Amino acid sequence: MKAFRGQPSIFASAQPDQRLAELEVKDLSLSFGGLMALHRVDLRVRTGELVAIIGPNGAGKTSLLNCITGYYKPQEGQILFNGEEITRLPPHEITHRGIGRTYQNIELFPGMTVISNMLLARHIHCRYNLAPASLFSRRVRREEVRHRRVIEEIIDFLEMQPIRKKLVGSLPYGLRKRVELGRALALEPKLLVLDEPFAGMTLEEKEDMVRFLVELNEAWNQTMILVEHDMSIVMSISQRVIVLDFGKKITEGPPQEVQDHPEVIKAYLGDTSTIG
Repeated sequence: MKAFRGQPSIFASAQPDQRLAELEVKDLSLSFGGLMALHRVDLRVRTGELVAIIGPNGAGKTSLLNCITGYYKPQEGQILFNGEEITRLPPHEITHRGIGRTYQNIELFPGMTVISNMLLARHIHCRYNLAPASLFSRRVRREEVRHRRVIEEIIDFLEMQPIRKKLVGSLPYGLRKRVELGRALALEPKLLVLDEPFAGMTLEEKEDMVRFLVELNEAWNQTMILVEHDMSIVMSISQRVIVLDFGKKITEGPPQEVQDHPEVIKAYLGDTSTIG
């Protein structure tokens, strides 16, 4: 089954507005006690973009993702998704609106199989309750077939056929990262938020993940926000890069322009004006 190659069949009939993923963050500030994690951060992500957020450790990158996905509630500012304010919504409501996520620390069920972990993400698309499910009615069976089809297409796309029935806890770290991406895709997200998806991977595993993300973005216009420390990957696949330092946005723009920006160099290397 190669449905995901070129044009994935599960999205073939989707209308353009069903893939709309316009995110706007306005003057976002977040503090923990006296520690300012984010200070008046602005950003905008347009449908179909792959935007990277970079910065040194402690810059506020994951805090920003946690605000966007509902885990943190900022003290000031707004977050709008497709024109609707989601700043105070809980995580499950934000997921229902079309924002899926992977995590810096893998959040899977190690005692369950790969396919079972991925099927769990389909709960937001279930249109039946306990009574018809217990009777396994014809309508429930039809819906289950569709959920299985979606999962099998994702497994095929991510080249996970050999591990589909293996326990997640038995897999090497890089494959667990791939399973987590698969589970996020099973949500059919409009916006996919990726928190350090390449962390802990071998070079070969990184190359595979790059290939998957580029194809997701280019083949079916998946909108993505990527937080990543590997600058070679960020600069090669991102269309736009946003840089945070000490909770503030210091610049944004095309990868090469950002890479050569003096404030970015200073943030990563310190003040080099006295060197030489």
